[in-house]
Amino acid sequence: MHTPSSYQVSTIPGPISLSLSVPGSKSITNRALLMSALADGTSTLYGTLFSEDSRYFLLCLQELGFPVSINEEKKQVTVTGFGGRIPKKEATIYVGSAGTAARFLTAMLGLSDGIYHLDASEQMRKRPMKPLLDSLISIGVQVDYEGAEGFFPFTITGTSRTKNTITVDIGNSSQFLSALLMSAPIKPEGLSITLTGMTHALSYVNITTRMMEQFGCRVSSSEEGSYQVPAGSSYQPQHYQVEPDLSAACYFYAMAPLLGGNVCVNHVHFDSMQGDIQFLRLLERLGCSCVDGPDGITVSCASPRSYQGVEIDLSSFSDQTMTLAALAPFASSPTTINHIAHIRLQESDRIHAIATELSRMGIRCEELPDGIYIEPGIPKAASVETYDDHRMAMSFALIGLVVPGVKILNPGCCKKTFESYFEILDQISGRV
Repeated sequence: MHTPSSYQVSTIPGPISLSLSVPGSKSITNRALLMSALADGTSTLYGTLFSEDSRYFLLCLQELGFPVSINEEKKQVTVTGFGGRIPKKEATIYVGSAGTAARFLTAMLGLSDGIYHLDASEQMRKRPMKPLLDSLISIGVQVDYEGAEGFFPFTITGTSRTKNTITVDIGNSSQFLSALLMSAPIKPEGLSITLTGMTHALSYVNITTRMMEQFGCRVSSSEEGSYQVPAGSSYQPQHYQVEPDLSAACYFYAMAPLLGGNVCVNHVHFDSMQGDIQFLRLLERLGCSCVDGPDGITVSCASPRSYQGVEIDLSSFSDQTMTLAALAPFASSPTTINHIAHIRLQESDRIHAIATELSRMGIRCEELPDGIYIEPGIPKAASVETYDDHRMAMSFALIGLVVPGVKILNPGCCKKTFESYFEILDQISGRV
C-alpha cells in the first residue's frame, strides 16, 4: 500500500458534532499481551489495538514460540502461555520502534533462562535502555552489546538463578519499572524493586499494577519508592477487554475548544485506568464541559478559541504535551508546560520538535529545561516536519483544522499507534 509523503489538512469552519470510535489502547494492549504470554493457559483479548507497535509485539511472541491467533477484523487476539516459561530457549527478535516491546520483552527474557538476540529500528536504537539493562546485569543477567553500551542491538543470556532484589533508575522512563514488575512472576521467589531517579509518569505504572491484579497477581508498594511482587505469584488466563486509547481520543476532544461544538468518543469513561483521562479536566479549565454518558464522554464548547493559556505540570499525562501545544497559539495568554523533560528521549526530542515547528509557523515559544513556553499568535501555513513521531503528526494536524495551508510530512508515521487517523480527519472534513 502506497503511503503519501504528505497530508494536506482541510480547514473546518465549525461548530462540529462528532461521535466516533478510536482504536484500543497501545499501553493496555501490549501489557495484556505480555501477561497473557506469561499466564498458564489461553487468554483472549478483545478490542485489541492493531498498529505497527502491537504487530511487532505479536511477531516477537510468535518468534519466541508462543501460540498466537489473530483476527484483526474482530480486533481479537488469543495467546497461549506456559506459566512463565518461554517456549524457545534461543531466538532472535526485532522490536521495531516499539518502546513497550523493547522494554517489556527485554525484562521478560532477562529473567528467563535462555539466550536471546534483540534488535530494533534506527529510531529505537537511539532510545535509552541502559537503566533497565544495568538493573538486569546487577542481578546476574549477562548482556553482550553489539554496538554502543546501553543500546540495541544486544544479546541477553538469562538465568533463573538471579537475585530477587533489584534497583532501577526510572529517570528516563517508567517503562523500566513496568517491565520488571510484569515479568516478576517468572521468578518463583518473587521480586523486590527499589526505585531511583525521578518518579514521573507513574500513572503508567498504575496501569501496570492494576492490570497485574486483573490477571491474578498482587503487587504491593511503599511510600519510600519500592515495589514487591510476592513469592509464588502467577498470572491466570483471561477474557480481557482492552480500553479505547485515550491518547488517541484526546486529539478529537481537543477539537471542541478549537472549533466549537461537541465531541463524543465511544466507550471512553472517567473510570478509565489511563492517565490521559486528566486531559479532559484540563479541557474543563479551558471552558469546556465534559459529561460522561452511556456511550462515552462528550466534550462540549460553546465559544471556540476563547480560552486563556495555562501553566501546568503535565508529567503524569505527558503524551498530551503536543496536543496542548497545538491549542496554545489560539489562547488569549501564554501557556507554560512543566516537568516533561523525559519526553526529549521518546520517539523524538519532543520539546525541541514542538518549539521548532511552532516557530516555523510564526509562533513565539521557548524551550525550558523541563518544558516549553508558548505565546499566543496567529499560526501561518507551513509544512510540518514530524520527526517520524506519530504524536507530532496527529497533534499538529489540529492546527490545520483552523489555519489554511498546513501540510503534515510523513503522515505514515501514525501507523505506530493509529493507522486510520488521517482517514478519520478526511471523513470529519467531508473529503470522503
